[in-house]
Amino acid sequence: MYARVLGDMRRAKKRGDLADRARPEVIREDGVVREVRVPALVEPPASGTPADIPFTNAAEDPAAVVLRRKTGGRWTPVTAAAFAREVTGVAKGLIASGLEPGGRVAVMARTCYEWAVLDFAIWAAGGQTVPVYATSSSEQVEWILHDSGARTIVVETAEHAANVPGGLDVRVWQIDEDALGQLTALGKDVPDAEVDARRTALTLETIATLVYTSGTTGRPKGCVLTHGNLHAECANLVELLKPTFEEVTGQTASTLLFLPLAHILGRTLQMACLSARIEIGHCPSIKPDDLRPELAAFRPTFLVGVPYLFEKIHDTGRATAERMGRGSSFERADRIAVRYGEAALAKYLGTGPGPGFGLSAARLLYDLLVYRRIRKALGGRMSYAISGGSPLDRRLNLFFYACGIVIYEGYGLTETTAAATLIPPLTPRPGTVGQPIPGMAVRIGEDGEVLIKGGTVFGSYWNNPAATKEVLDDEAWFATGDIGALDADGYLTITGRKKDIIITNGGKNVSPAVLEDRLRSRPPIGQCMVVGDGQAFIGALVTLDPEAMDHWLSVRKRPRDTPISELRHDKDLIADVQRAVDYANEAVSRAESIRKFTIIDGDFTEENGLLTPSLKVKRKAVAETYAKDIEELYGG
Repeated sequence: MYARVLGDMRRAKKRGDLADRARPEVIREDGVVREVRVPALVEPPASGTPADIPFTNAAEDPAAVVLRRKTGGRWTPVTAAAFAREVTGVAKGLIASGLEPGGRVAVMARTCYEWAVLDFAIWAAGGQTVPVYATSSSEQVEWILHDSGARTIVVETAEHAANVPGGLDVRVWQIDEDALGQLTALGKDVPDAEVDARRTALTLETIATLVYTSGTTGRPKGCVLTHGNLHAECANLVELLKPTFEEVTGQTASTLLFLPLAHILGRTLQMACLSARIEIGHCPSIKPDDLRPELAAFRPTFLVGVPYLFEKIHDTGRATAERMGRGSSFERADRIAVRYGEAALAKYLGTGPGPGFGLSAARLLYDLLVYRRIRKALGGRMSYAISGGSPLDRRLNLFFYACGIVIYEGYGLTETTAAATLIPPLTPRPGTVGQPIPGMAVRIGEDGEVLIKGGTVFGSYWNNPAATKEVLDDEAWFATGDIGALDADGYLTITGRKKDIIITNGGKNVSPAVLEDRLRSRPPIGQCMVVGDGQAFIGALVTLDPEAMDHWLSVRKRPRDTPISELRHDKDLIADVQRAVDYANEAVSRAESIRKFTIIDGDFTEENGLLTPSLKVKRKAVAETYAKDIEELYGG
């Protein structure tokens, strides 16, 4: 499978018609690459908006299967015509319930089919969607409803409904009590023409959604995204990726969507797939134990995920091998994969001769023993994936590359309507987050900050002109707050967050991101946070991954309920954590390396307020929660 995919990629690249469609313009200043621009592949339409997607699909190919819905334990097809009918019915219900053009409707639910229907129904009724994370607290829900002015909220469960403060003038609908059926029944007397009139009145300048940043500090800010922002993102990504991937793999594309739809990446992925008539299914959980059986049943051809997913799949493969008494075999397979991936990638890019006979033979052997199991864990049909949210460890990327799955990294924020950059589909370069997507430009500021400009960049924060002015200049460049660099070919590498930079008492500036990403990629590490601001050296708080620790204790025939208070002093465990720390330190200078670490009890999660819903560490909250551990780390 790997050889076929790589060979097809090479043949497609040689044809040039796909590889050259989005050629970047690299701009140098004083000999240094400071800016890169990529022309749009799709121009804004003269009329219409992304709200038209279900209706365009139904008109052009009513029998096309655009989604698969989990019913009765099975994935059942949903045609374009059926989806458009359901969207229309719910839109009519929203109109009957009092939704006016420009009115806002909040949706608080996990990733599910109903979310897709509601999003398009709100737009078809002329409204604006306000997503709310399913894990949000009552205080967060109250703030978003109050700030956005939403007068309707659709929740998934009674537990979610309980988080809607009773003092607000808000109507609540509940999905698991047949909210969609109730809305459809309510709107039965509203003529279809009213929905058509409201939908066709929308323009690319119309606000489509207020997406509240999950925020690592302070109250969330509502990003105002228009239908034009959504079109610029989705249409250009589809035009860039779909022809390439379908020609490379020869497969009909399909994907299982498990990212939160309250996050803009999940939403834009859903819109892009529906506009391209790529079959999608929904899974409400990113937890590996929940996701694995759904992947096996749905069998997607590609996935869009976060590094956490790929780290856990790799760790599960290691744990499975160790339970079978083949731990050392997996370690060799891991090393062979990285070497093979490096050599094969070099040949593909024209910078090396490629894998030799011995390395190729070793890869074939470990494909039988290890790599095919990795592919099977992802459904057995995957050829490629897209990873975003944070950098993916290069070695991990190369491991999957040798397994026959090419992972393309991307980078973006809520303010850029998800992806602003992406690895071009025919020129993979692990370790970077790619070039600007078509229609976008990236510039590196004087202080190293990444600046972004183009059709996907938002126009303002809702009710917050002061915050808007801080990040958008007069030329519409958006200041991301991230630090990065562009190489000679216009590929962007992200090295950290400006506000997260640690300055030791010796004046050394340290970006914690590279250390944390590498540290987190090695078992038995769960979450971690690098510390050391104002201190003599860099340290780290480390949590232990529960699944990895269950396995660690099992192979050592230790009780699984052994407390952390005992384990944190275990010499074998400390040695394993130290190996992970050593791996992280390989990426930095000695002055930036982690000198000491402490294993802490508990974990960083959404539930305890130490992680955002997009799995970013809330550094201030962690520092406050574990202030005593940090003090002890530095001898306090």
